[in-house]
Amino acid sequence: MIVTSAVRHAAAGSAALLFVLPVPAAVASPPAPERVVGEPTPPARQYVDPARLDRRGTQVQRLPGAPAVPSVSALSWVVADASSGEVLAAHDAHRKLPPASTLKSLFALTALPHHAPSERHTVADSELTGIGAGSSMVGVKEGYTYKVSDLWNGVFLSSGNDAVHVLASMNGGWESMTRQMQEKARSLGAEDTHVVSPDGYDAPGQVSSAYDLAVFGRAGLQDPDFARYCSTPYAEFPAGSWSYGIANTNRLLTGENGVERYPGLLGIKNGYTSNAGNTLISAARRGDRTLVVSVMNPQEGGGFAVYEEARELLDWGFEAAGRVQPVGSLAPVRAKAAAGSGTRTVSVARQGRGAEAEAPRSPARTVAAPAKKARDEEASGPSAGLPLTLVGSACAAALALWGWRRRKPADRA
Repeated sequence: MIVTSAVRHAAAGSAALLFVLPVPAAVASPPAPERVVGEPTPPARQYVDPARLDRRGTQVQRLPGAPAVPSVSALSWVVADASSGEVLAAHDAHRKLPPASTLKSLFALTALPHHAPSERHTVADSELTGIGAGSSMVGVKEGYTYKVSDLWNGVFLSSGNDAVHVLASMNGGWESMTRQMQEKARSLGAEDTHVVSPDGYDAPGQVSSAYDLAVFGRAGLQDPDFARYCSTPYAEFPAGSWSYGIANTNRLLTGENGVERYPGLLGIKNGYTSNAGNTLISAARRGDRTLVVSVMNPQEGGGFAVYEEARELLDWGFEAAGRVQPVGSLAPVRAKAAAGSGTRTVSVARQGRGAEAEAPRSPARTVAAPAKKARDEEASGPSAGLPLTLVGSACAAALALWGWRRRKPADRA
């Protein structure tokens, strides 16, 4: 009878605990992930030979029906889709050449975010020192106050080295601006560019490439301020109590000097020095497609050949889009280290190749780690173990009570 009473009390107490104690969250099973029926499998990224753009000569992979690449005289050029970054064709894409004022596109990418267009700045005499002889100028004067947007119009439309010097001074000075531009180029994946003079003026060792210039042009289109300035054909530049008109020196944008304006042109930047020859970054939109083309130093046709060769390449790009396999990508390299020590670095190839990840060194250990962490978290809390013990005791007591009641009638017979 003492045993029976004890069992009854244990069962009653355990049953009461079953109703009172909540089920701990740690032991609740997570809901199964929902499965979307009929969801299509995303297409695999197209393989692109990562070394193709490093090869000399013209690189293109035409599909049946694709037009032939035009024969142009530029030492280096690139045709790319501005949205995807896919390079449709290129010639000596990574050849290092002087960029002239197309380097101002990198200057703008670096300095534009630091000052609002409406901000006003009074020019000091020291900010106009060190401008190279023969530089293109917009007419910035010391002691005059300009809006930042006026100075950027001077950079993009007149290619004014005086405006560049003032803006560089506002952003840490000439040497600091050089370092900032170099860092910006590397962050964009432009590894051929070496900045010496932020305005693009000829300087020993200053080089870029058609690939890097196309990278800068594509990045610029993603900045609303950059896109607005580079596509402006005409503007008024202040001169104290009056102003005068300035025109964009990009003939494809304005249609001046006998160069026919290109339909849908979004502008960007042209340049010229005696060392670099003519250079140009152009972008144009046709329908739902935007292309970016860079051309460096045409060897034939005179000073305006750079515009006509860019025109030919743009025309070809719009006609060939969808009928060529990409030969590379303008997208920057993205490399990230895996969180755990059991996995190696995940790398993405330079020319738009899909991500290639090495398998973990110890799959079992890597997979088991989250489960072990969960078990450790369960064990660390006192509220998880005690209710489980009480539940077990309650079940055992209830089972014993049920068994005793089943045996009791048989004993009496």
